[in-house]
Amino acid sequence: MSEWSSDPGLVRRPSVAGSFYPGDPRRLTGTVGALFAAAARLPGVERDVEAARGVPAAVLVPHAGLAYSGVTAAAAWLAIGTERGGPPGTVVILGTNHVAGWLVGVGAWASGAWVTPAGEIAVDEALAAAIVGLGGAFEVDHDAHRGEHSIEVQLPLLTTIAPAARIVPLAVSAGTGDSAIEAGERLGGLLADRRAAGERIVLVISTDMAHYPPAAACERITAELLPSILACDPGRLAAEEDAIRRAGLPGVACGMCGIEPAVLGIAAARSMGATAVTVLATATSADTGGSPGRTVGYLATRFDVPTA
Repeated sequence: MSEWSSDPGLVRRPSVAGSFYPGDPRRLTGTVGALFAAAARLPGVERDVEAARGVPAAVLVPHAGLAYSGVTAAAAWLAIGTERGGPPGTVVILGTNHVAGWLVGVGAWASGAWVTPAGEIAVDEALAAAIVGLGGAFEVDHDAHRGEHSIEVQLPLLTTIAPAARIVPLAVSAGTGDSAIEAGERLGGLLADRRAAGERIVLVISTDMAHYPPAAACERITAELLPSILACDPGRLAAEEDAIRRAGLPGVACGMCGIEPAVLGIAAARSMGATAVTVLATATSADTGGSPGRTVGYLATRFDVPTA
């Protein structure tokens, strides 16, 4: 684990540029622009833009290679970028932990900046310190982020929508039980207080859906898990995803690869008062040329605090 550092020179370099997204800046700009243009034409996104709602409390966004999940991901980021009053000042991103086998909890990248071919994004060090100060599951662990793609792949989209925004990257490996839900509730309470004080903060939950069933089964699994997400019920979502994982369905490795950030993040969104959930887009990797016999599911939703 990394020690706490407030060194502004601490930089997290790209690890999946050139594979999960284009490594050339000009090509990346063109790719991202095309993704946003395609996302803007999705029915769910068109309705969302027409509603002209304010800043969402949170969004759920996929994190596969942009060639596969990019349009669905762009739908979620458009929900952030088209809000009244301009883009957020800070985006707290809950990443799925694919690589840090030692992590038990939530590892924060607490200082410095992250770099992609799309540019450099500063870490909101004050908010990162406040989150780590919650204690319990929250700690500083820069090493948990090295080699991990689930946050990095979001950044080209973020820098297009909100080029001045700062980030708090959080690698989540806190389980799906009561302690994870309690950690999410404490995080949500902190973010709610900051938002009430006027800070423009959005929580981003980075997760793909089912791995690796045929396309029809992949779509069905998303549909089965969606009611729990719409109900903002992290405990029910965890139980239903676990049942899918254990069912022995052909090709299915999981119902939601980022179930841990989803459980913690939905608990946080609920504590922020976000009980109104909207589906923006769904897809599978087969929709963009992947094999229909072995797919990954994608989902984009927004979480809003209902207005009186």
